[in-house]
Amino acid sequence: MKNFEDLGFSKVDYDRERRTGYPEVIYGEGKTAEQIVHILLKLIEVHRKAMVTRLSEEKAAYIMTECPDAQYDKVSRILTYGATEKKYTGQVLVICAGTSDLPVAEEAVQTADWMGCETARLYDVGVAGIDRLLAYREDIVSASVLIVVAGMEGALASVVAGMVKRPVIAVPTSIGYGAHLEGLTTFLAMLSSCASGMSVVNIDNGFGAAYQAATILQLVSEGGQ
Repeated sequence: MKNFEDLGFSKVDYDRERRTGYPEVIYGEGKTAEQIVHILLKLIEVHRKAMVTRLSEEKAAYIMTECPDAQYDKVSRILTYGATEKKYTGQVLVICAGTSDLPVAEEAVQTADWMGCETARLYDVGVAGIDRLLAYREDIVSASVLIVVAGMEGALASVVAGMVKRPVIAVPTSIGYGAHLEGLTTFLAMLSSCASGMSVVNIDNGFGAAYQAATILQLVSEGGQ
């Protein structure tokens, strides 16, 4: 079989799982439901699992008529078929500043779970009420990788990174008022953090943060090879 298949509107990358550990993931925005179904069924045929991100409820409803065994989560807007068996030691903890950030946080959780990670959630613990965060100090310091999702000024990520000796992946969200600039202020604040060792992904990119977390645990499970 070829490393990819040309469908005309898409070249489906069958070799990606061998190269990276995970199959190609379908980005749902900008594609028609029919196009997504075509790609999805090809990936399922080869990998026996598939995932679609940023998928509207309307498209998901159509896709599930063609692929009834798929599952759709409307908060994260992720559709999955099958999943990677749990294969990594350690835990990915997704920490969310506020309820408004939940769609991005859930995108991270759903992605990491599908990629074979053990996941846990710690939500609505923003720095405006920091006692809520500190009440879970034991859970925070025992996690293997931490994904911190926050909007506004993004301070939560710096606080968490100053508490732990594990990788922290910060996710700025587009939640905030005017000068927040739809997440740009948060993004720049996280990039400028005084907390050492923290990495930052793009605005609202819960998927990218989870993918990074999974590759970290993948490396650990392989003994650093």
